[in-house]
Amino acid sequence: MEEEITLFQYQEEVIQPALEGRNIIVWLPTGAGKTRAAVYVAKRHLESRPGSKVAVLVNKVHLVDQHYSKEFQPFLGARHKVVSMSGDSIQTDFFGRVVQDNDVVICTAQILENGLRSMEEDKHVELTDFTLLIIDECHHTHKDSVYNKIMQKYVESKLKGGLPQVLGLTASLGTGGAKTLQGAKEHVLQICANLDASAIMSPKEYSPELQTKVPKPKKKYDIVNVRLQDPFGDHLKWMMAQVHDFMSGNNISREFGSQEYEADIVLLEKQAVVEGNRKQAQCALHLRQFNDALLINDTVRMLDALRLLQEFYSSQMERRTGLDSTDRFLFRLFQENKPELQSLAAQTKFENPKLEQLQRTLLQQFGKQKGSRGILFSKTRVSTHCLANWVSTNQTLLDAGVKAAVLTGAGNHASHMTQNDQRQTIKQFRDGSLNLLISTSVAEEGLDIPECNLVVRYGLLTNEIAMQQASGRARAEGSTYSVVAQSGGREEQRERTNELLEQFSRTAIEHVAELQRQSLISRKLAELQVEERRHCYPASSVQLHCRLCDTPVAHGSDMQLINNTHYVNINTNFEIYFKTGRKIQLDRSFEDWKPGHAISCAGCGKEWGMEMIYKEVTLPNVAIKNFVLVTPDGRTPVKKWKNVPFCIEEFKYTDYVLSKFPDLLQD
Repeated sequence: MEEEITLFQYQEEVIQPALEGRNIIVWLPTGAGKTRAAVYVAKRHLESRPGSKVAVLVNKVHLVDQHYSKEFQPFLGARHKVVSMSGDSIQTDFFGRVVQDNDVVICTAQILENGLRSMEEDKHVELTDFTLLIIDECHHTHKDSVYNKIMQKYVESKLKGGLPQVLGLTASLGTGGAKTLQGAKEHVLQICANLDASAIMSPKEYSPELQTKVPKPKKKYDIVNVRLQDPFGDHLKWMMAQVHDFMSGNNISREFGSQEYEADIVLLEKQAVVEGNRKQAQCALHLRQFNDALLINDTVRMLDALRLLQEFYSSQMERRTGLDSTDRFLFRLFQENKPELQSLAAQTKFENPKLEQLQRTLLQQFGKQKGSRGILFSKTRVSTHCLANWVSTNQTLLDAGVKAAVLTGAGNHASHMTQNDQRQTIKQFRDGSLNLLISTSVAEEGLDIPECNLVVRYGLLTNEIAMQQASGRARAEGSTYSVVAQSGGREEQRERTNELLEQFSRTAIEHVAELQRQSLISRKLAELQVEERRHCYPASSVQLHCRLCDTPVAHGSDMQLINNTHYVNINTNFEIYFKTGRKIQLDRSFEDWKPGHAISCAGCGKEWGMEMIYKEVTLPNVAIKNFVLVTPDGRTPVKKWKNVPFCIEEFKYTDYVLSKFPDLLQD
């Protein structure tokens, strides 16, 4: 039986233009019911327009099932056909048919974009097949995002007519990196132009009701005095200076322990790879690990930073064979200084003062109020696990009833959680088995997490959108939003800057106007630039060298593309350059392919990617970031395949199989 949809008056106010058929952006804080309001718009749309069809687009896979099971299916499923699809759905190969057979399609934006690009009859769709597009977290509709690619086709097709109505949903539009009010205005205008939106809707008449339903948390700065003594960190910096002296020949700053230094050292490694300077590349790799350890030392405990380095050097020793003088220097430096680091890490008088303040912040909530829930946001997966270990060994916090667990992004890497892990952790948080989530940014946006009494931002340098979304998690009555930071440090400065930028964003929204023409021109120019870059060189003239040992292993013409996603090498001679390793295990299955083993360079052990068993044919699927391109004009590393300066053909399954087995079709 279909559930009735009951809206608050502020929700009815913001969706009124959408009920009239206008393209709008609904701007409501986290927890205010944006999705429920969108379900109501979809319901009215389906009821008032015979033959109408709704697409609900999300930017993360876990939101597909969440929107389907908690919102659209319960309220629309009794009278309308509702279907959900993500990348692991068998139906993606028949997306066009699925759209024809259903009234509401909930999917990741990439699936729709693939359908718009595909020429296969069963998979192809047109925007005109839909009458309403609902775009969740629509602030991502800018630059080269999938949302923006879809809306580019929309804006280009406006003169033809028959396009769907657009409803965007967001908790914060942000400033797009702008630091001035004028820049914020231009960003908001651009988002509106990209979405073809005539208005950004937030409550005016019923704003007081919104404040009652989603109260703003009390914000406080829990400021910590500067760490007076840090001999562990000082010793790490001394070791980094030794590496710099050994490396020589570079002019990068020595602001050890900063994100700016990390950016410099990443660039140095890239340049060294281009120049074929292995000594500098290896030193840069180790310096980055030291810098990561300094950042952990500044965030959690000294022993956590030491453990990070020990794990790095253990993994390096296991993988490497045939050490040269650079390797021997770097490994000897760590081994000789390891006892001193262990001794310093054991001296609690030098421990991180931020942890003492964090403990006080947590105790102020969990020690006084029964049934409290909180989220502790930290920057990296490593820091969340370190903090979870700290909580689990802190008897004072355990006595106060703190029951913590890590919540990080889903993925296929060993350090990632699976989607099922995420669901189980959130379920335990909801039923009270856990009361503190230690999370990366994954908990800021989208996940269905119960309201919290406490949100803590710990050691974070993020933007105003992340700040606003994290704050929105603290929506229980009398909740607190705490920023734990060093006095005068970068975290405190960034948070106060974000407050100003968030105000810029709010002010800029008042100046929304149309910019479709300028938007279309800029998109066309960007498209032409990408196309020009794609045709820089013939694929056969570009070589791929292993990024670590610089061995030439392939040509650009050896690469082909499967399903607009997987880049495989079809040259049978390629197998002499790699070796296979562990079996890859994924937490989901795909209709036409499955993972094989990890593959790495046969010469140096550099990991390249994995085997892809596509329709019973095994192909090496590689990541371009693990290679250096050697073009007729020089060497260049590339992060993503879309940025390579040559064209890559679609994979031709039949041609490939017949080339390997020429007698296959003969009697």
